Amino acid sequence: MNTPLAVRARGISKSFGDVVALDGIDLDVPQGQIHGLVGPNGAGKTTLLGLLLGLAVADSGSLEILGTPVGRALAATDGVAGFVDGPGLYPSLTARQNLAALAALRGRDARKAGIDEVLDQVGLTDVADDRLRGFSLGMRQRLGLAAALLTKPRLLVLDEPSNGLDPAGKRQVHGVLTRLVADGTSVVLSSHRMDDLEVLCSEVTILATGRVAFSGPLSKLAAETRELDYRLLASDPKAARRIAGETAGIRVVEDSAVRQGTEMLVVSAPVAALDELVAGLVHAGVAVRELAPVVSPLEAAFLELTDQEQESDR
Repeated sequence: MNTPLAVRARGISKSFGDVVALDGIDLDVPQGQIHGLVGPNGAGKTTLLGLLLGLAVADSGSLEILGTPVGRALAATDGVAGFVDGPGLYPSLTARQNLAALAALRGRDARKAGIDEVLDQVGLTDVADDRLRGFSLGMRQRLGLAAALLTKPRLLVLDEPSNGLDPAGKRQVHGVLTRLVADGTSVVLSSHRMDDLEVLCSEVTILATGRVAFSGPLSKLAAETRELDYRLLASDPKAARRIAGETAGIRVVEDSAVRQGTEMLVVSAPVAALDELVAGLVHAGVAVRELAPVVSPLEAAFLELTDQEQESDR
């Protein structure tokens, strides 16, 4: 049985004067998943997020959110929450007062809105009564997430939620998103942090110049990437270099680099050739201490696909 869709877009286009922000976008976001949105500046990510949040309407195409067709008037869909270009908050109010004000704007009793609960979820309980003007960027981002959680959304739309977060804050936010998805919430997440997307997302969509360059599971994206550069740290660097040079499909890009007193190879290879390399090293009694991409598969595909799209427009 096919998974129901939280978002279904077909042929979505949007222009601002002579600037084409989105050009025939198709997008499927299954329910209960985190879907990553990636693209260079000006690719159309913010415009697409704005459409999902009801902040703008498409010029053409069809859009369904949580099973409801979106019309041609500015209107937020019930069950959708999030932020674009940072959360809109009041600097002179405390974190708790900000959430109470937002609850009141939505016609909810602040005493019953679950403010303490969402503050705890995002790790801001200790600063709940501090004024927002003293908050760091990361703390503001977490408060923006808390504001979105007040509505108990079925679709959460977030623009760069990890912006300004320290490692502890990022872990907190990742934990919140993972638990939400486990409970059936869908998330559309735009970020320039490829490591965050690879950890969190089931599927990604790469935008370039307002068009979809790729959309699908990360595993498919990795499989379609022809070659990547990998760091190889082995117990016997000389033997590792010899075996790499003898393995079909492996190309030694750089050798004799030193990392923490250990010689490191950089090899270029498709995934299938890596399997052969590891098998050869193990057979020769060489221990593999590290074998990791220099650039992640998502980042490599992002650079390749967006470069191709930009070349096609020239």
